[in-house]
Amino acid sequence: MERQGIWRGLAAGTMAFGLLAGPAAAQWKPEKPITVIVPWGAGGSTDQVVRVVAQEVEKALGQKVVVVNQPGASGAIGTKSVLDAPKDGLTIASGAAKDLGTYAVSGALDTRIEDWHLYLAVVNASVIGVNASTPFKTLPDLIQAMKDKPGSLKVATAGITSSGGDGLRQLQTAFGVEAKQITYDGGNPAVIATAGGETDATTQLGVEQAEMIRAGKLRGLAVLSARPLALEGVPPIDPVTKFKADFKLADNYFGIFVPKGAPKEVTDTLDRIWKEVMPKSEALAKYAESRGAIVAVLSGEEARKAVMPAIQIAAWALVDRKQSKIDPASIGIEKP
Repeated sequence: MERQGIWRGLAAGTMAFGLLAGPAAAQWKPEKPITVIVPWGAGGSTDQVVRVVAQEVEKALGQKVVVVNQPGASGAIGTKSVLDAPKDGLTIASGAAKDLGTYAVSGALDTRIEDWHLYLAVVNASVIGVNASTPFKTLPDLIQAMKDKPGSLKVATAGITSSGGDGLRQLQTAFGVEAKQITYDGGNPAVIATAGGETDATTQLGVEQAEMIRAGKLRGLAVLSARPLALEGVPPIDPVTKFKADFKLADNYFGIFVPKGAPKEVTDTLDRIWKEVMPKSEALAKYAESRGAIVAVLSGEEARKAVMPAIQIAAWALVDRKQSKIDPASIGIEKP
């Protein structure tokens, strides 16, 4: 009876993690810890959500998942280290899926979205936030200041290909203004710089600005979304479409990425985790609610289709601003 109870417990535990599959599917049982590379500094949007995701994967696999920050070159250095590692599933990338599709266009890294298996967790949106001591109370105030003194207002981002860099590029293009971009090794340092007065504004993600907005150090003027951004403890932040109805927008998905070439048992197992475990994650839901993110658990072809609009907008924005190194169309990125 005791042995039967043990086996019943093991079976129930396995089912709880959604890893039971038919006889044709192999289950990955890594014998060594898994490393997830965050190509940005600690505390940023990628770092935050990846640590939540890593805990869920760790529980499901029964193996340690270690998160390592490796910032530099707007995410390209950490991502390249994953490409250069053995394709055994033990070294995994992370970040905004949009970046994987635009590294080649910017010249930062020779890779395409087709080179990766995507495991998405949340959608994050950029917020136009200003230092609370600045005179800018509304987005029109900030835009007018940029028009009055082109290139003088300092805006902090995590790099030209980061979410903040893309947000600033979209803002400048849509409103026909120009600002001075100051780059940092991650979204968190960029937000701290703005809160501390090193820069006037930041276009980093809402999840990175949330605490500073709640603390009154930053003022959120608009979110680059078609819907308001709800943050616990503060009034909703207006969508940018309130101020410019034709602002081009696309959801910005974040997650972890396995390079193509990994064993099928690795991706089969992660596919099952993304289908049966991650959608039920209370930790992920709690994170999203507190930080102003949207749970969006996707993988496979569904994930690839979901991220393409953001890749298209970001890639062709690089072309428009003469920051592209290759033609996006040459690698299959159609103009939006």
